[in-house]
Amino acid sequence: MLLEVNDLAVAFGGVQALHLQHFQLEEQELRVIIGPNGAGKSTFMDILCGKTQPDTGAILFNGHDLTGLTAVQIAELGIGRKFQQPSVFPGLTVFENMWLATRMKKDVFSALFRKMPAGCKEKIEAMAERVGLAAALHRPAGALSHGQKQWLEIAIVVLQDPRLLLIDEPAAGMSDQEAEKTGELLLELSRQHSVIVIEHDMHFVKQIANRLVSVLVNGKLLTEGPFETVKNDQRVIDCYLGRANAQLEKL
Repeated sequence: MLLEVNDLAVAFGGVQALHLQHFQLEEQELRVIIGPNGAGKSTFMDILCGKTQPDTGAILFNGHDLTGLTAVQIAELGIGRKFQQPSVFPGLTVFENMWLATRMKKDVFSALFRKMPAGCKEKIEAMAERVGLAAALHRPAGALSHGQKQWLEIAIVVLQDPRLLLIDEPAAGMSDQEAEKTGELLLELSRQHSVIVIEHDMHFVKQIANRLVSVLVNGKLLTEGPFETVKNDQRVIDCYLGRANAQLEKL
């Protein structure tokens, strides 16, 4: 088991934001987490990457206890996160953004002025091909479309060689074609990495949920299971008032 969480809880201003009694993730598993706004999904990722410290609970990642560790220490253990909004360097080229990613654990600020290690250029070019940015390698990142920026940030995280990828709403703001391509990319990445994806788009969830879907409501795990089982669970349907609920009924 790569990741195991027990009795994980955090409150903000006296309001319980998350209380997960148990959560497990295996090696090379792609897990999708869904739930209404305020369900605790992003809080869970914040805790896993060290942005937020839990009040109670234990997090074991590859045999290491993550509680109390800094975000940098957690990243060095092999957890990488892509946030919902892309955070690339817009004034640098796609290649330069990826080059910085390969130097994240070293001296980022002087990375561009150092000689490139053998094989690094080929590694970046292969990653650009993998995420569909081979033709944009020498374009400024700020000139990319929203979908392309999302792919660049996924590439940046993967180039840091994490064992676990945390991906927050990758399909948000994408066209149907971009979302489908992103889903194919995440499925391909799950052959080498474990992946946790937060998503609201049920069509996208259906595409990538090849094993389990976990449903969070009010900071707690409501249920988890295969997509078809989860989407037909009346408790899950009741939680999706509005857009997500309408999507569930159509699938």
